[in-house]
Amino acid sequence: MRQPPVNATFDYQLGGPYKPPAKVRAVSRDRTADPAPDLYNICYVNAFQAQPGKEAARWWQREHSDLVLRDKKGRTVVDEDWQEPLLDISTRKKREALAEIVGEWIDGCADAGFDAVEPDNLDSYERSDGLLTTDDAAAFARLLARRAHSQGLAIAQKNTTDLLDRRERIGFDFAVTEECAHYKECPDFTSAYDGKVFDIEYVTKDFDAACRAWGKKLSVTLRDRDVRPAGEDGHVYRHC
Repeated sequence: MRQPPVNATFDYQLGGPYKPPAKVRAVSRDRTADPAPDLYNICYVNAFQAQPGKEAARWWQREHSDLVLRDKKGRTVVDEDWQEPLLDISTRKKREALAEIVGEWIDGCADAGFDAVEPDNLDSYERSDGLLTTDDAAAFARLLARRAHSQGLAIAQKNTTDLLDRRERIGFDFAVTEECAHYKECPDFTSAYDGKVFDIEYVTKDFDAACRAWGKKLSVTLRDRDVRPAGEDGHVYRHC
C-alpha cells in the first residue's frame, strides 16, 4: 500500500480531470475519471450519500430503495446543500449491503490504477435529523477501510474532527479536509495525521491564513467551490 507524500502540492479535480499544473505531486479525481500519470492519485467516492443529480437519485431509488435513508413519514432525507439523498447506514445489515455496493466502486479505483480512496460525506450524520450517529459512520467507514486495504489502497478521512479519536480503529491512513482553516480544524488534523493532510480552501483569506500558519506542515490548495476544470470560466487554483 502506497502512502501519500507529506506536504505535497495537491490539486482537487472533482469537477473534471485536466492536466495538473507544474509541481503538483498528488491529485484527487472522481472514480469515473482516469488517474493522472506519474502522480499520487486519490479516487473520490461519494460513499455516504448519492451523487448530486436526478439520475443518481433515481438509480438508488430504483435499484436499492431500502438503502436510502427515510424519516418517520417515509420521506427521503436529503442533503439540501447539494441535493444528495443520504444512504441508510443505521443498521449492520444495511451497512454491509452498502459496503458491497461501494466496495465495488473501491475495487474499480484499484483496477484503474489509483493509489488511495477518498470516501466523501463521512459526516452525513450531521444532516440526518438525528437518524444516524457517529457510531454508524465509524462502523461503515471501518468496512470501507477494510475493502480499500484489501485492494492495496490507502484511505482518507474526509472532514469531521468528531471521528479523529477513532481514526486508527477505523483504519484511516491520511486526511482530505475542506476548509480546515475556515473552521479552525487544521491543528487537530495536522496533529492526528502527522502532516499527511490535503486541505482545500475555497475563500482566499482562509487560504492565505492557512498558508501562513500551516503551509510548511500540510498541503493547502485554493479551489473554486464548483472545482471547475482548467479553462472553464470561474476556475481557481493556487497552492502555498
